[in-house]
Amino acid sequence: MFGTLVNIGTILIGTLIGVLLKSKLPEKLIKTVFQATGLFTLALGIMMSLKMSSFLIIVFSLVIGAIIGEGVDLERMVESGSEKLKNKLKIGGEKFSEGMLTAFLLFCMGSMTILGAFDEGMKGDTTLLITKSVMDGFAAIALSSALGYGVGFSVIPLLIYQGGLTLFATYLGKFFSEIMITELTAVGGILLIGLGFNILEIKKMKIFNILPALLLVVFFTWLKGYFGWKI
Repeated sequence: MFGTLVNIGTILIGTLIGVLLKSKLPEKLIKTVFQATGLFTLALGIMMSLKMSSFLIIVFSLVIGAIIGEGVDLERMVESGSEKLKNKLKIGGEKFSEGMLTAFLLFCMGSMTILGAFDEGMKGDTTLLITKSVMDGFAAIALSSALGYGVGFSVIPLLIYQGGLTLFATYLGKFFSEIMITELTAVGGILLIGLGFNILEIKKMKIFNILPALLLVVFFTWLKGYFGWKI
């Protein structure tokens, strides 16, 4: 868990710096930096999605995942929870929820999250997560300068997701095959493309309602290997 704790620390520091800079930087500059972050998110998502090896599994995972997520309206539930947190702590502005959700998706959907968590869990190697921590720290500065304190509170779901992956890898990492990690990375990349659209304000997409696809792609990939399906 050391890598995840370092990651949390850099995000919190980056958020603090970004919020402090927000009052001193012109709005035009903040918007341009935010757009640059959106372009980077798109590029990262495309690179990750190109790694997919089974188109049918990816499609089924995304479609069924979207149906499940939309059915329970996962995004509304998360937004409601973040708003309650904001009101309880009496902190953050109108973009608190947007900042928290955007930051969580950006910090957790990348391939370095998955591979880094597995490296630490199975090998005790924190190199990838430490590298990711530095990158996330700079990204937090850019995001929080535009979206405020909500970016820092993304460390709560990050601890659960990334820390959970690390603990899972420690005890059950052998269950995950290389192809599972590849397909999981591809789905994460597709979600990042959608997040990039949101950041660039091209089109508002309910990315959280598609998150169940991350679990389904692992399940479908396991089924494919177990039954020897040629898809």
